Amino acid sequence: MNMQWFVLNTLTGQEQKIQKMLKAKASEGVVDLAPFVGETIVPTEKVVSQRNGKKTTVTRKLFPGYVFAELALYRDPRCKVLNKELWEYVNGLQGVIGFLGAERNHRGEMIRPPVPMTPDEIANIRASMGASGEKPKPKVAFEPGELVKIVDGPFLSSVGVVQEVDPDRGRLVVAVTLFGGDTPVDLEYWQVERHNPDEDKSKQAAAAAPAAPKEEASSQLDPFAGY
Repeated sequence: MNMQWFVLNTLTGQEQKIQKMLKAKASEGVVDLAPFVGETIVPTEKVVSQRNGKKTTVTRKLFPGYVFAELALYRDPRCKVLNKELWEYVNGLQGVIGFLGAERNHRGEMIRPPVPMTPDEIANIRASMGASGEKPKPKVAFEPGELVKIVDGPFLSSVGVVQEVDPDRGRLVVAVTLFGGDTPVDLEYWQVERHNPDEDKSKQAAAAAPAAPKEEASSQLDPFAGY
């Protein structure tokens, strides 16, 4: 049996549900298709960010809207003879839009069959999963020279300039002006955010703007009331 990797285009948010259904429901039809379904992959990564002043780690999909599936889709890969039952089963799963690369005409007839992934392509997918699975990565990457605002710790609300960045550890050194001089502060990525002085000025101006006067209610009765 010749297993090959294909890319399924799916509704965003249903990737993992489809991943589970592919194998679980393959044997429920008239023809047992489970032997034709191999491994499935939905690559994810863990991302560290700040929410409500606290460090949070969330799981994010690397390729939203796609599932990578190992299938024996062709009975004869050389002649591109489709396993019709498997083709219809996969396309009929709720949430599956179709095979990436496949094309049909207005009558629903396939005029271009899906092309399997190359070994290098699936190897790169696996590598990206391995790299992202070692430890959570910061949601935002910073560069030396950037202006940032500290959002956690004893230097809360202080503004400084990024001096050093250590992406492997998710840490950076920020030069903060204290006591008349620049003080280097070692922080984690999630403890800072990019700072835009113009945005802060706009917020301050909006807060300081006088409120619009309320219209006073008329003390006179409407002469046409009741008519």
